Amino acid sequence: MSKLYQLLQQDAVILENSIVKVDSFLNHQMNIELFEEIRDQFYEYFKDKKIDKIITCEASGIGIAIMVAQAFRVNVVFAKKDESQILTNNCYTAPVFSYTKNKESVIKIDKRFIQANENILIIDDFLANGEAVAGLINIVQQAHAHVRGIGIVIEKGFQQGGQRLREKGFDLYSLAIIDAIIENQLIMRV
Repeated sequence: MSKLYQLLQQDAVILENSIVKVDSFLNHQMNIELFEEIRDQFYEYFKDKKIDKIITCEASGIGIAIMVAQAFRVNVVFAKKDESQILTNNCYTAPVFSYTKNKESVIKIDKRFIQANENILIIDDFLANGEAVAGLINIVQQAHAHVRGIGIVIEKGFQQGGQRLREKGFDLYSLAIIDAIIENQLIMRV
């Protein structure tokens, strides 16, 4: 993922509380060449698993999940965070604390869109404390489906989310892992 590492080093902005702003290439403006590399890396890693569906959280994970779903030729379902008049009460729900927004919300997926025994690949842009991924895992488990893998574009290795998921036995594949932020510089795992 040389393009991802290159963009992280040249374009990422470090904000207070160790927030890494990557809106110029990942989660506001989307660099399509990068997204193609991301798609190819996730497909190569997870291609031997039978994947029936990809899930993510709105909104930042959607573009990435769509690219990966194209490679697997499966549908994408995204968990909604905001209230909606068209979303029924027939949903799987899970509480999720947002590190960047510093607030808790409830994510929802309509029960029609995850079936028992489906093989699910979770895709997301960032992993810090693992709250969003834990919420998605909770929803998959409520549906009696199976998490077959978790693909993360950028993991903050200095926070506990990745370690917790790996300790629970999940197949977590992160394309870039930040081990530390020192004097506004990203220290990347190689």
